[in-house]
Amino acid sequence: MYWKKCPASTFIRRRRRSISSSTRASAWSWWDHVRPASKDPIVGVTEAFLADPNPKRINLGVGAYRDDEGKPVVLQCVRDAEAKIAGSEFLESISAAISSKLVEESLKLVYGKDSNVITDGRFAGIQALSGTGACRLFAEFQKRFYPESQIYLPDPTWSNHHNIWRDAHVPRRTFRYYNPSTKGLNFAALMDDVKNAPDSSFFLLHPCAHNPTGVDPTKEQWREISHQFKVKNHFPFFDMAYQGFASGDFDIDAKAIRIFLEDGHLIGCAQSFAKNMGLYGHRVGCLSVLCSDHKQAVGVKSQLQQIARAMYGSPPVHGLLLVSTILSDSDIKSLWLREMKAMANRIKSNRSALRDSLENLGSPLNWEHITNQVGMFCFSGLTPDQVNQLARKFHIYMTQDGRISMAGVTSGNVSYLANAINQVTNYSQENLNLCNTSF
Repeated sequence: MYWKKCPASTFIRRRRRSISSSTRASAWSWWDHVRPASKDPIVGVTEAFLADPNPKRINLGVGAYRDDEGKPVVLQCVRDAEAKIAGSEFLESISAAISSKLVEESLKLVYGKDSNVITDGRFAGIQALSGTGACRLFAEFQKRFYPESQIYLPDPTWSNHHNIWRDAHVPRRTFRYYNPSTKGLNFAALMDDVKNAPDSSFFLLHPCAHNPTGVDPTKEQWREISHQFKVKNHFPFFDMAYQGFASGDFDIDAKAIRIFLEDGHLIGCAQSFAKNMGLYGHRVGCLSVLCSDHKQAVGVKSQLQQIARAMYGSPPVHGLLLVSTILSDSDIKSLWLREMKAMANRIKSNRSALRDSLENLGSPLNWEHITNQVGMFCFSGLTPDQVNQLARKFHIYMTQDGRISMAGVTSGNVSYLANAINQVTNYSQENLNLCNTSF
C-alpha cells in the first residue's frame, strides 16, 4: 500500500496538510448563513445624504439639534462643565456617590425638585447608556420579572422601540395613536385600546415631543389616560428623550408624568441627555422605577444593577461627570435651561417659517399641522413616493414615513425646502384630480 512505501514523517506531514485544509474549509463556512441586517431607517437616510455631492442637499433625518447653519452645537453649559471637571481622574470607575447624584438630579427633572418621592427613597434608579440603554434595561427587567407580559407601543413610535423589546423577547403589540386624516392625535381610538388591553399590561408612552409625530395629548387628555390606566391597573413606562423640546420648559414637558404621579401610579422612566444637552456621542441617560416603598426600591435597584453588570459592566465616566456637573451646579444649570429654551424657540420659528413659505407659494393643502405639532419632529403627511421624489429630484432626505427633523430646517434652506415640498405635493394632487375627472 502507498502509506507503507512512504517514510512515516512524510505520511504524517501529508496527513496534517489534509486535515488542516479540511479544518480551514470548515472554519471559513462558520458564518456563511449570516446575511446583512436591514438598515436602521435613520442611518440609511444619513448614508444617502453623505453620498450625495449636491451642494443643496438637506438632511432632515437625524433627531439631534443643529444650528442655523446645519451644524452640531456644543452648548456653553457643556463647555463650562468641561472646564470644571478638567483634571478629573478618568481611568477608574466613578464613585457611587457621583452616579447617585446624577440619578437624583435626573429625577428632579421628572418629578419636580421638591417632590417627596426623591426624599422618601421610593425610587430605584441607575445611570444608563442614554435613552436606548435605559429602555433596553427596562425591557430585560420586564422580561425577567413578568415573563408572560407584553408591551404596548404607540402606532407609530420610534422604530428602535420595536427592536429593543423584540431583542429582550418581550411580545409587542401596538395601540392606536396618530390620525393621518387630521395629522393629530386619535384620542378616541387610543382610549379604546387602553380599555380593551388585558388588565395589568405594560404601555410605553412618550410624555412630550412624541417621536415621530410631534403630536402630544393635552393636559386634560393625559388625565383621562391616567384615570383609565388606574381602572385597568396598567403600568406606564415613559420614554422621555426630548424633555424641553416641546415647550422649552422642563416642568411643562414633565406634566404628563406628574399627572400619573398625582394619581398614585408606580412609574418607569427612561431619560436621555443626548438631545437636550447636545451630548449625542456621550450616551448619558437614566433609568428609574418608582416603587411603593424604600424596601421595594432597594430590591428593584439591585436587580437593575445586576442586569446592567451582565450587559456592559459600568457606563463611561466622562459624560457622567459632564451631566452631573450641569445638573448640580446652579449657575451652569441655569445657563442650560436658557440654552434649552433658545433651542426650542428656534425649532418653533422653523415650523412657522416652513408653514408660511408653503402657504405663500399658494399650496392648496392645509399645513396647519406643522405648527400644531411640537418638538423636534414634524410628521409631514408626505407619502413614501413623495419622499423619494424629494431625494431624487431635490436632494432632500428624510425617513420614508415623512418625518421631518425640524432642526435640519434653516433660514438658508427653508424656501428651497418649501418649494420642493410644494412641487411634489402639487404633482400628486394634480394626478389625483386627473384620475377623479377621468371617472
